[in-house]
Amino acid sequence: MSTYKSEFLQVLADRGFIHQVSDAAGLDARAATGTITAYVGLDATAPSLHIGNLITIMMLRWLQKTGHRPIALMGGGTSKIGDPSGKDASRAMLANEQIDRNIASIRTVFDRFLDFPPAIMANNAEWLDRLTYIPFLREVGRHFTINRMLTFDSVKLRLDREQPLTFLEFNYMILQAYDFVELYKRHGCILQMGGSDQWGNIINGVELGRRMLDAELFALTTPLLLTAAGTKMGKTETGSVWLNADMMSPYDYWQFWRNSDDADVVKLLKLFTELPLAEIDRLAALRNQEINEAKKVLATEATALLHGRAAAEAAAQTARTTFEEGALAETLPTIEIPATDVERGIGVLTAFVRAGLVASTSEARRQIKEGGLRVNDERVSDEKMTLNNKALTPPGVIKLSLGRKRHVLLRPV
Repeated sequence: MSTYKSEFLQVLADRGFIHQVSDAAGLDARAATGTITAYVGLDATAPSLHIGNLITIMMLRWLQKTGHRPIALMGGGTSKIGDPSGKDASRAMLANEQIDRNIASIRTVFDRFLDFPPAIMANNAEWLDRLTYIPFLREVGRHFTINRMLTFDSVKLRLDREQPLTFLEFNYMILQAYDFVELYKRHGCILQMGGSDQWGNIINGVELGRRMLDAELFALTTPLLLTAAGTKMGKTETGSVWLNADMMSPYDYWQFWRNSDDADVVKLLKLFTELPLAEIDRLAALRNQEINEAKKVLATEATALLHGRAAAEAAAQTARTTFEEGALAETLPTIEIPATDVERGIGVLTAFVRAGLVASTSEARRQIKEGGLRVNDERVSDEKMTLNNKALTPPGVIKLSLGRKRHVLLRPV
């Protein structure tokens, strides 16, 4: 493990955040002798960020906790294009109003992790929307060669798969590089951080800053977040793990962490909690069934950072009540339905759709075939099953479950 003079880089190294650094010694010296400003860029293509973005948000948090200044750069301008990295098709074009709504929604998450000010939330639409084409080509475009741009993975992989790459998307890496230059001029920002798939784009910014301004800029990337089985982390049977509570409840978020693979727990504790490393080492020594205690700590600490300690403890108590005490928890998500529907009998497929656990009756049928649906903790095997008053539990609700992680109570009213 590398040893650094600066607390910032040493914390990142100790906790497993560092994959590549463009000039580790130079950056370490700057961070050890003064305050540095660093940024992470995030496009606003949805109302919420997802867990894949959380690792870079945590780096910004550690940056601030070790005495430096973070910038969360929202892609109000670049969201109108869409990063082609890792994509087989162009992103849907978003209206300006939708991008603005997405940024406002995403801001609520950053308010949990960073202190504003001194942290900064910037929007690259401030400068990108004001660019004029010919002057931009002359000032910035001349520093990029098509030969080199074609070697970047975001371009090369798309072309290798014979998928179309628009001229609009081809410009994305130039605009991202220009963001770095603008943030250096406006805020003295010298470091861009991102995922390992962004290395080429970030290095473009480092080189553009040197060519245009003779500035010494730095790049730092994190490893790709993979499970012990080698799959990309952050997906469940119902889709992405969103950070906004209105897109994924604190309870479901807690359950995502609780159901982590045993082999991933220590890594996740280092990356997504602020527990001291000594405490993580103690949890790492747990074996067999005891590892479940470490998973509960991971779930509660990660949820507390995002949703607050009270919500995390409520989610943990709900899980204890539901799974360990064999009782229904009043804090489980509850859907009210007309009592007459239950009196007449509601089809199980319709019930799961109405509860929001599946998107359609055809998806419900598929889940039944795979053994994924349960009513009052009993597996559903008959798609023609009807739920009526006989299905009501003593508290007067019907518990619907999708897998082990998602539960909804139907309450007749």
